[in-house]
Amino acid sequence: MAGGAIVNTGGGKEYPGKMTLFVFLSCLVASSGGLIFGYDIGISGGVTSMEPFLAKFFPSVLEKEKEAVSNNQYCKFDSPLLTAFTSSLYLAALVASLLASTVTRVFGRKWSMFGGGITFLAGSAINGAAENVLMLILGRILLGIGVGFANQSVPLYLSEMAPAKLRGMLNIGFQLMITIGILAANFINYGTNQISGGWGWRVSLALAAVPAAIITFGSLVLPDTPNSLVERGHSDHAKVMLRRIRGTDEIQCEYEDIVAASEEAKAVQHPWSNIIKRKYRPQLTMAILIPFFQQLTGINVIMFYAPVLFKTIGFGDDASLMSAVISGLVNVVATFVSIATVDKFGRRILFLEGGTQMFISQIIVGTLIGIKFGTTGEATLSKEYAFFVVLFVCVFVAAFAWSWGPMGWLVPSEIFPLEIRSAGQAINVSVNMFFTFVIGQFFLTLLCHMKFGLFYFFAGWQLVMTIFIALFLPETKNVPIEEMVHVWKKHWFWGKFIAEGDIHGGKVDNGV
Repeated sequence: MAGGAIVNTGGGKEYPGKMTLFVFLSCLVASSGGLIFGYDIGISGGVTSMEPFLAKFFPSVLEKEKEAVSNNQYCKFDSPLLTAFTSSLYLAALVASLLASTVTRVFGRKWSMFGGGITFLAGSAINGAAENVLMLILGRILLGIGVGFANQSVPLYLSEMAPAKLRGMLNIGFQLMITIGILAANFINYGTNQISGGWGWRVSLALAAVPAAIITFGSLVLPDTPNSLVERGHSDHAKVMLRRIRGTDEIQCEYEDIVAASEEAKAVQHPWSNIIKRKYRPQLTMAILIPFFQQLTGINVIMFYAPVLFKTIGFGDDASLMSAVISGLVNVVATFVSIATVDKFGRRILFLEGGTQMFISQIIVGTLIGIKFGTTGEATLSKEYAFFVVLFVCVFVAAFAWSWGPMGWLVPSEIFPLEIRSAGQAINVSVNMFFTFVIGQFFLTLLCHMKFGLFYFFAGWQLVMTIFIALFLPETKNVPIEEMVHVWKKHWFWGKFIAEGDIHGGKVDNGV
């Protein structure tokens, strides 16, 4: 693998930053946990636009869709029961992530991934065999538990395994797998929709077992991170593992920082009450607001309702599914832009550029739909007009894929000290899942009532979040995660929350 550089924390400490084959393969396997999340996002939007699926479980929605009395495209899919099917997963993931916090801390990151894979496997079996809405929602809840466990443990694992210089690139592997899962689901939906007999949706739902099996069996062969080993009292094993993943014997400095962080962690009896202390205010704020803002970009509206959305604005069944495939492909390709640039240019520049691009493209999409459909929702789109709608949706998706998508998982996973890391990640996942649930549950109703104004609503939030990042997020690239406190101490606003006595290591100067 490519060699790395030495990471200087600014306090006279030098950390080896070499990429080893062992680290690369471990991170590749762990990041496959993102497949289950991505596959579900892509698959649920596709099956809810398939007529046989709607006829079996949501006949009233199908009737409304085919109703000749009204051609209002905004309200065709407005069904609380249909959105409950989609969004129940995220409520389950919210609750599961809180439980996963304890599992991740006590048993290690890999066993949390294993638990997530097993429950997702069970959920895919129930959904594929579903005969009624109750079975569908039970399956979704099990899928949600799997997602909660995976989203809790995978980003932490990646941030702890990666050398500081390459942490961004390796952590974004999680987001890349999410996008690959979405794209695979879009292709599968397009294919299964062609199956005669009306049972293609069963194939789509049951194939969730494939990504579930990958992370389930993959987690069994993963090594534990040195941070987790030290935290659980396996210091000798941790030193051996750190030597192996860094590819050098010069690990004493980093090892001592991990041990120091672990000692502080052991002194914390209740991480959930400890996390609200003043000195952790910067990290807690980010763990709440970054996932909150990530969902209010409106990306999940595009991704898990893409086929429904395109169908709603006048595309046919196959055309809407193919449009979702196109946006999914853009999502994957654009994520590689983030992988290539995040450790070179930093997190802030991607956040700021992506937020600006999303704001502009969302305004254009809203305007294009507003011009054609107005407030009545009655219109048909020409092929040329539809092309421009899809084009600017893709511009929006690309911006998200190299900014708020990967950064929304990367930054919260790398900023917490070890003593509150599991609790902090649980808050990050919980907030993310809660607002995914809220958006998923109410999007179709909001679209019906706010019409094209909904796109302006999300654009307004994109403006707010971009300003927030510009003012309050310091640059975290190339900083070892156990030295991250110095970044906050140097920040113009957050520095006043951190006393000198709260810093255990040397000084850091990363140019912020």
